[in-house]
Order: sequence, then structure tokens, then C-alpha cells
Amino acid sequence: MPVPPPTVPDPYDISTAAAAAAAAPTGRFARRTAGMTASEIRALFAVASRPEVVSLAGGMPNLAALPLDTLAAEVGQLVASEGQTALQYGSAQGTPALREQICEVMRLEGIDADPNDVVVTVGSQMALDLITRIYCDPGDVVLAEGPSYVGALGSFAAYQARVVHVAMDAHGLVPQNLRDALESLARQGITPKFLYTIPNFHNPAGVTLAVERRTEILEICASYGVAVVEDNPYGLLGFSGTVYPALRSFDRDVVYLGSFSKTFASGLRVGWALVPPAVRDRLVLAAESATLCPPTFNQMIVSRYLQTQDWRSQVKTFTEAYRERRDAMLAALETHLPPGCSWNVPDGGFYVWLTVPEGVDTKAMLPRAVTARVAYASGTGFYADGFGSSQLRLSYCYPTPERIEEGVRRLAGVLGAELDVMRTFGVPARTPRLRSGPDAPSPDTA
Repeated sequence: MPVPPPTVPDPYDISTAAAAAAAAPTGRFARRTAGMTASEIRALFAVASRPEVVSLAGGMPNLAALPLDTLAAEVGQLVASEGQTALQYGSAQGTPALREQICEVMRLEGIDADPNDVVVTVGSQMALDLITRIYCDPGDVVLAEGPSYVGALGSFAAYQARVVHVAMDAHGLVPQNLRDALESLARQGITPKFLYTIPNFHNPAGVTLAVERRTEILEICASYGVAVVEDNPYGLLGFSGTVYPALRSFDRDVVYLGSFSKTFASGLRVGWALVPPAVRDRLVLAAESATLCPPTFNQMIVSRYLQTQDWRSQVKTFTEAYRERRDAMLAALETHLPPGCSWNVPDGGFYVWLTVPEGVDTKAMLPRAVTARVAYASGTGFYADGFGSSQLRLSYCYPTPERIEEGVRRLAGVLGAELDVMRTFGVPARTPRLRSGPDAPSPDTA
């Protein structure tokens, strides 16, 4: 009986190539992927989205107040009248009409901008990622508030930048702590590539940078030759009606990041960067390599919304809803939490930053909280150095006031059980002592 010839894999067989790739050793990956780790907050979403769990973890905007019927009609009209343009490729920099409208939006924060210096991106997260790409080589240092936005920390890690945290207090980034950090780095021969800051209604700390500190911080950075990247997605969501002047309004060299995710619709993923002309060309090239162009359709939906709807009133409606939820959370914290806890009182945005008694590890406690059907974001996810185990972030933007109250009640039960265990084993509960100086991790709480 003849022996069949040996089977030779077809080099063009996609299934064979895919199997080989799946079995490939991780040594084939770029070294920079070693710094790419799953976000603690993103990992929560699958659990926190279960209906029986009250999620105080994610910062999802509450879209219930949007006029969806009106928007549906506008989208239909857009496709019918301008579909050939809306569904086609576009410019890597973004549509001219939307860039002009973005300048009008930023004018509310005192920014006088040229549409030519605006680059539209797929959410401000993409802008942050691209800015990090064009500024940072592996090993470069970035300054960021401690705590800081988890998405920013992910981008910095992906490009192998080292993060040095600078402490805040109840009034935002502390200028002297910034000086101390820069002086310490200068003695080591290190100039950070930029300071990354969220000045208004900070994520996760909930604090706002005092207006009198803003020019001082810019002057400090300028004296050390450090660029400033201002991330401001919450700037129009102040509960008192105050719109704070952007850092960019004082200094045209500031890189300003904005987004329609919090003031319109996060699912459209439309954000932008306002950059100095010297940065713009490189940013556009980086954007082209990442996405070729931001979705024209989504941009035109946003542009049409800004043109035809009373978007300022819509922002006010959002803000009123968030203020009601903020008040519900503060009342619930006051009612239910055990002694030794402290928290800030945000005057805008989405978040309360909570400090628990010393000895309680919020990361270790999280699985027990989920079992009790409540979710939060552990403070450790907001630091590049693993600090923050005595803090957690609570988000009030999405749940109803009733669900917020119930979620805090459940959280208080979990905290109480942790403290009972500590007392049983003779571990005293104390209010955490916060580190001072340039590496201090958290804002003062009240």
C-alpha cells in the first residue's frame, strides 16, 4: 500500500498562520508591552454591570436627559442630506466646521484659539495617548497629580514613561510640592517631559485647582522647561455655575485636551487637542498613523447638535442631575459610614474621593464588596507606584439617588465588617496619616 507523502503546511493558509501566532512565545512582543497592564477599573465593568450590583465605580455619564427623539430625527436628516460626506473618509485633523465650533466651546473657559490649532481625536483619550507618543521616549519622566486619571497612567506606562506623582490638597495641585519635585529631579539631571494635570473637578480626587495657583504653576513649569498638558473634560460641569479659566487661557503653549463625552454623548467618542503650532503637525501625523481620520459621521453629528440644539441648556440639565446625585451621595456617606472615614465635597464633576481608616485595604476589600453587591474603584488604580490602598473613588454620575443611597449603605456594611475583624484581632483603626512633600499621594479631605 503506497505511503502518502508528508503533509506540508501551506504557507499562505491563514488558519495555520493564526495557530502559529497564537503559540508564539511572548518574546516576540515589543518590550514596551511589558508595561501594558489591565486597568483595575476597566476590569470591574463586567461585574459592576450586573443589575444586582450597585456600581459606584465607573464614571459613565447619565444620558437619560438627552432628547433622543430629536437627536434621532437630526441623525436621519444628516444621512439624507449629507450622507455622501458624512459616511466618507475625512481629514486627519477633523472637519473644519467642528473645529470652529470647538473654539466657541473653549471660549467659555477664556480660551482664544485658532481652529487650525485644533486636532479632533477619537475621544480625548486618543489625544492623550498621541501626545504621550510624540513627547516621550522610554524612561522619560512625566509629572502627574497623585492620584491621577487611570487612563493617563495607562498611556504613560504603554510608552514606558516613568510617573512622578505630585501631591494635591483641598485646593488642587500644591505649587510648593511641584517645585520640590522639579528640584529633586533637576538634582538628578532629569527634566520631565510634561506635567499632566486635571485642574477642574479632578478625576478621581474631585478637587479643583484654585484660580490663584494656576499662573504660579505655569510659571514654575516654564522656569524648569517643562510643558503642561491640561485635561479638562469636566470643566463645564460645575455645580455653582462657575466656569474656571483654563490654564490654556493664561499660556498659549499649554496643550489642552477636551471632550464631548461628558457634555454630550460618550459613545460618539469625539474629543480634541488644542496644541501650539509646533506640536500640531506631529500630532496630525501621529493621528493619521493611528486612525487615518476620526469618524466623519460622528463629528458631523456633534457639529449638527451644536448648531441646532440649545447645548448650553443641555449641559445645565446634566449638571443639575449630577448635583442632585452628589448631594445624595454626601448625605448617604454622612448617614452610613463608620467613624474614621473622610471625604471631599466636590463642586462639580463625577467623583467623591474617600479615605478609610488606616489598616483597611480597599483593593483587598473589593471582592467582599462585590459579594455584598456594591462596586467602587480602589485607590491603588490611580497611582503608578501602588499607593492608594487607604482610598477609593465613588462615582455618583450614573446611578439614581435611591441606588446611590443603597450602594453606600452596602459599602458601609462591608467597611464595618472589616473594622470588626480588625478589632477582633487587636488591630486599632486609625485615620490614615497622609504623606507630605512631592510624593504625597492624596488630597486633603473634609
